[in-house]
Amino acid sequence: MPTEHIFATGAQAATDIAARIATLLSEAITERGVATLAVSGGRSPRPVLEALSKVPLDWTKLIVTLVDERWVDPVSADSNERLVRETLLQGPAAAARFVPMKNGAADAYAGQSAVEADFAALPWPFDIILLGMGDDGHTASLFPEGKELAEGLSSQAYTIAATPPVAPHPRLSLTAHAILQSRHIFLQIGGAGKKAVYDQALAGGPIEELPIRLALLQDKVPVEVWIAES
Repeated sequence: MPTEHIFATGAQAATDIAARIATLLSEAITERGVATLAVSGGRSPRPVLEALSKVPLDWTKLIVTLVDERWVDPVSADSNERLVRETLLQGPAAAARFVPMKNGAADAYAGQSAVEADFAALPWPFDIILLGMGDDGHTASLFPEGKELAEGLSSQAYTIAATPPVAPHPRLSLTAHAILQSRHIFLQIGGAGKKAVYDQALAGGPIEELPIRLALLQDKVPVEVWIAES
């Protein structure tokens, strides 16, 4: 079962997540000379990344990448790369190495092979993968009823191109295999609605129904969940 951290507000949870991430990254740098962190996009990670950017780390030894990315220009408001550059990669933290999930190919499917090569060259397992979860139980860009979901759950590749059933923009996403090639999985959720989905996921059932189960219902990688009540 995941280790749960429950806070009254998202701001309190974000501060605690950032501190936990910083501790583990510092230990990784000391032990292995490099640390790796993959983060999700959206509103919830923003305060986490902003807080983490202010932590004194040897940023030159940190590799930062994404859990998933929309196939949009990096200056787009929808770009997760833009989020990371505006929040985490500021001040001394700008010295970290950032590995994008978006390249100059015409679409995500054409660009996936080059992204896969970049990710295959990274030091695995990642130290921390910070996941989010949608109201439909999706995580990364592994969506219920997504046409690439079966491949995303079974592929031995690190990345997959995917088109969400409803959400805009084709995506590049980590596969289930990649997510489970990590030393720590963190999940950040907030509000009663997502808490209900999380509880449903924990109760068991097909991963295809609620893909977040790929992380929650396994015992290979330790999982910590931060729950903000509001």
